[in-house]
Amino acid sequence: MNTSTKDRTGIMLAPLPYPEDALEPQISAETLRYHHGKHHQTYVNNLNMLIAETPYAHYSLDEIVMRSEGSIFNNAAQVWNHTFYFESLSPKQEAPSGEFLDVVLRDFGSMENLKSEMLRTAVSLFGSGWVWLACDKHHKLVVMPLQNAGNPLTHGMTPLLAIDVWEHAYYIDYRNRRADSVSALWDKINWRIVGERFRQAE
Repeated sequence: MNTSTKDRTGIMLAPLPYPEDALEPQISAETLRYHHGKHHQTYVNNLNMLIAETPYAHYSLDEIVMRSEGSIFNNAAQVWNHTFYFESLSPKQEAPSGEFLDVVLRDFGSMENLKSEMLRTAVSLFGSGWVWLACDKHHKLVVMPLQNAGNPLTHGMTPLLAIDVWEHAYYIDYRNRRADSVSALWDKINWRIVGERFRQAE
């Protein structure tokens, strides 16, 4: 999936695929306004500043994430992660189906077990980071906690679903209640997109 657009000025901020108030009450318009319009935009701005007049200026965002390290990686991965995260959500509730649902049942026993595992992982991740549902080259599903800007791509895995557990993702609405934010977010996951990502995984 293409997680960014690029023009002659560099990496561009991908627009939200829904209005800012579309995910209420689970995620407020205020949170999306700051999360997407401020935090995400800042990562885009920082990345373009860091790669200007370097070989990375000619790379796609995916290539930058895979080839870079340090500050360039941190900002590139955060741009990638946030775009992927926002695209993982939907105002409409859509139940998992088809082959993806079959694999969830195979690897976790039930959707409720998957939710419990992702919630447990989110709560236990120390500090800031991301909780990912990813699949390996054998299409086995794995829940991955990765700190800071971590991304499954750099671990040879295919990302399917991202949950942002940096405080800026939930603090306006939930204060320090990370578990409540993740549990509420479950009702806004775009399982159709997650299933498509699984089908497209190599």
